Amino acid sequence: MPEPAAISGYILSFDFGFRRIGVAIGQTLTATASALETVSHGQKPDWAGIDRLVNEWKPVLLLVGLPLGAEGEETNMSKAARTFGNALHKRYAKPVEYIDERLTSRVAEERFAQMRASGSARRKDSDQVDAIAAQVICENWLQSR
Repeated sequence: MPEPAAISGYILSFDFGFRRIGVAIGQTLTATASALETVSHGQKPDWAGIDRLVNEWKPVLLLVGLPLGAEGEETNMSKAARTFGNALHKRYAKPVEYIDERLTSRVAEERFAQMRASGSARRKDSDQVDAIAAQVICENWLQSR
């Protein structure tokens, strides 16, 4: 894993789920992140969609949120997220880091509710909550550096 100071460029962040995977992009220079989209995850992740995002953004790091238990323990979901992260590493030969994502879904839901209240999002856009969660994961990682 590269040293934090050595990482410069784009970071692709993932909020892993069994039905959907939220994706966001972060920029180390500006320490900002933006929600991109949600890709499907049925029997397997939508690798074509993820391939497109990796090719478009050319990230220097892939970041996967770990849904740990309340006491920070591994869960079945966090083990599945690690498996997904390992698959990302093998597929793209990029470093992968994991970050505790507890409470990111709640923050994402609050942000989405604010977007709906302001008229910038509609209920049918609710799949964006996963992409917003990936954005929060990336923001947390950038702020920790």
